[in-house]
Amino acid sequence: MTTSAGDGNGSVGSLHPADLHDLIRVRGARENNLQDVDVEIPKRRLTVFTGVSGSGKSSLVFGTVAAESRRMINETYSAFLQGFMPSQARPDVDVLEGLTTAIVVDQERMGANPRSTVGTVTDANALLRILFSRVGEPHVGSPQAFSFNVASVSGAGAVTLEKEGRTVKERREFTVTGGMCPRCEGMGRVTDIDPAELFDDSMTLRQGPFTIPGYGADGWYGRIYAGSGLFDPDKPIREFTSREMDDLLHKEPTKVKVDGVNVTYEGLIVKLRKSVLSKDREALQPHVRAFVDRAVTFTVCPDCGGTRLNEGARSAKVRGVSIADVCSMEIRDLARWVRDLDEPSVAPLLESLSGILDSFTEIGLGYLSLDRPAGTLSGGEAQRTKMVRHLGSALTDVTYVFDEPTTGLHPHDIQQMNDLLLRLRDKGNTVLVVEHRPETIAVADHVVDLGPGAGGDGGRVCFEGTVAGLRRSGTVTGRHLDDRAHVKDSVRAATGRMQVRGACQNNLRDVDVDVPTGVLTVVTGVAGSGKSSLVHGNLAGREGVVVVDQTAIKGSRRSNPATYTGLLDPVRKAFAKANGVRPALFSANSEGACPTCNGAGVVYTELGVMETVATPCEPCGGRRFRAEVLEHTWGGKNIAEVLEMSVAQAEELFGSGPARTPAAHTILVRLADVGLGYLRLGQPLTTLSGGERQRLKLATRMAEGYAVYVLDEPTAGLHLADVEQLLGLLDRLVDSGSSVVVIEHHQAVVAHADWVIDLGPGAGHDGGRVVFEGTPADLVAARSGATGEHLARYVGV
Repeated sequence: MTTSAGDGNGSVGSLHPADLHDLIRVRGARENNLQDVDVEIPKRRLTVFTGVSGSGKSSLVFGTVAAESRRMINETYSAFLQGFMPSQARPDVDVLEGLTTAIVVDQERMGANPRSTVGTVTDANALLRILFSRVGEPHVGSPQAFSFNVASVSGAGAVTLEKEGRTVKERREFTVTGGMCPRCEGMGRVTDIDPAELFDDSMTLRQGPFTIPGYGADGWYGRIYAGSGLFDPDKPIREFTSREMDDLLHKEPTKVKVDGVNVTYEGLIVKLRKSVLSKDREALQPHVRAFVDRAVTFTVCPDCGGTRLNEGARSAKVRGVSIADVCSMEIRDLARWVRDLDEPSVAPLLESLSGILDSFTEIGLGYLSLDRPAGTLSGGEAQRTKMVRHLGSALTDVTYVFDEPTTGLHPHDIQQMNDLLLRLRDKGNTVLVVEHRPETIAVADHVVDLGPGAGGDGGRVCFEGTVAGLRRSGTVTGRHLDDRAHVKDSVRAATGRMQVRGACQNNLRDVDVDVPTGVLTVVTGVAGSGKSSLVHGNLAGREGVVVVDQTAIKGSRRSNPATYTGLLDPVRKAFAKANGVRPALFSANSEGACPTCNGAGVVYTELGVMETVATPCEPCGGRRFRAEVLEHTWGGKNIAEVLEMSVAQAEELFGSGPARTPAAHTILVRLADVGLGYLRLGQPLTTLSGGERQRLKLATRMAEGYAVYVLDEPTAGLHLADVEQLLGLLDRLVDSGSSVVVIEHHQAVVAHADWVIDLGPGAGHDGGRVVFEGTPADLVAARSGATGEHLARYVGV
């Protein structure tokens, strides 16, 4: 540590010396890149953890403190219950003292389950269902009658009863009254498959007419349709009778014999709904995804109008409003509607519901509606939605852990977030925040700065003390804490434009705007103003446009930066050529895999009701490869040692000397350019943050030479010192002939733009309009809206 209790900064922030015992003490933390870190974190204070990307902040806060708290809580349950819980390995640390219950509020998206909405992931929908079941007119049933996830079914079944001392079974009829729309099954939309996109009707089944991937004439599916006996395989499809066409498209599962084998025949559309449409689109192979985009249309359910609810649920009204109507309101409007209800019989319920809805507004999410699909929320919106349930909690002396809570927030909204963090602290809780934004660092009681670099060059405490002490400390964070950008003296001239006309997605109000090409364009505005709706809803999907966002990368825990970027292919070939063996030997997923752990590096031991134990594989020492594979070297390194290297180290190894590999070096340079020089090549993709995932995708897409790159908050997770490097990368993309469109709030990025499109003036129905188009200098001069005011102050005008 660079400070001590006697250096004037105070090693525990504003704590009085008498309170020094009230600490979370960490001794010898070695999780990931932490290098025997010792740190003392004051309880019931707001502590912000800073440092460059990859310096070890998350390893200390999430991987050590929060992880051990959760593990110890799980150990209080019985062994039987622990068997149903996620296994929690003990962090690599010598001593952890003074822990309290940790609640992690992270930016992980809430999943893409189409049945999850903002209302269902909080208690709001549950309370509304009770409200309408009690006071809705006409009365239609219990709360489940208003749930779009519960179907209405009738049937009969056996029940076991005790009668006159004997056990008897009786058949009873039952009815379940749910709110699910039967047409769309509670999804709010229906899918239509265009038969014309499934086959060439001028061809016969024997000729292989299907345009569906995997349905060729020689493939198994093609042979089933041609040999089913239901059709003349030599008759063109256009000559099929209506009965034959119905069997081809819609026939329910039927047993048939093909080539002497009993198989199940299904109509094309029936089969495609089960095999393709039931899967997440992003999980499909690219050629299958292209087929789906061509052949399938998604439309609002005509029966329920997209509300997901059946007619019975929609018929019940409270003050003339249905539950579908209130769920589609902006939450701040719904909060006012609830407050105006005068229903003494449900007064406690209304009070609880008002508290939840008011919390949404306080946290800056009043522009959302309860029927908004949870999977469409940004990382910042997801994190703040998770905060809602904690704001009204009566718990105290809890440790709240936040991961960059200002992500996705306009400077106008950050003060509101700071107030919420301070409120949690003032209720007697310990608040730990990983953050880069100087506005939030400034309100900290205590700061822990890690570094000095990333990866192997980080993992040490460089400073511990007050914000004022950080400014004087000389650390990377301290030096950059008061950085200010300047508006560019000159901007690039546009080479063309991408027209957007009549945009009306979500809250957009018939927006017409021209997005210039050949320049760096920044789209900004307060949270909820319509930025993502404008860019993703109108630019994504155009030819030559690629969207690089922070969503999770599909893949298993075996996937890593080396496999994702294609780096491992030239590396394997180089190893194979140098040693005269097959490239597959250098794959932990193929011939080179350790036979004991199958290339996983760990062995899992099931202990019945106890938690599963993962231990390093003894034969390979956790290195994943067979021993004979590791005897082969290239540039003095074996393949396992290469995968343990950072991008920066590998860039040096493969850039010159005997191990020079130009194809690998080119990929490594791109990874370094996007600020990922600290990543280990073999680091599982599941451990990357949203910002790291976006930059990894960008490094990969850069090689593909797209005409337009769309980036969504690329500064997420970036240290103040790294923003300049990002701006240099964006400049190089534009100077190479590409256009770059960035959704961003960071004022250094806005100031660096050639063109700014500002949406607003507010959020939700108060936004959705273009309030400014022009250069950053013009935006500052006009002090247009919240963005103009904050940018003018930022650049010192």
